[in-house]
Amino acid sequence: MKAIVTVIGKDKSGIIAKVSTLLAENGVNIEDISQTIVSGNFTMIMLCELSASTLSLKDLASRLTVLGEEIGVSIHTQHEDIFNAMHKI
Repeated sequence: MKAIVTVIGKDKSGIIAKVSTLLAENGVNIEDISQTIVSGNFTMIMLCELSASTLSLKDLASRLTVLGEEIGVSIHTQHEDIFNAMHKI
């Protein structure tokens, strides 16, 4: 299963490292990543593969939400199919 993880907030050192470390520690592979900083605002979108993870999507999303609160950013996680359906023209 694949998920889309989005991270948004004020730019600060360590955001990518902390998010990617949590994912790696839970067996989640980052297949694609895009990040940018605009006027001090950090945005990142990741396509992640969860097939090797022992966590459910719900549990992973919960852990990422907590991490986001700890580091001062908003982290949203959703199934790739839902993301694609929401963004179809």
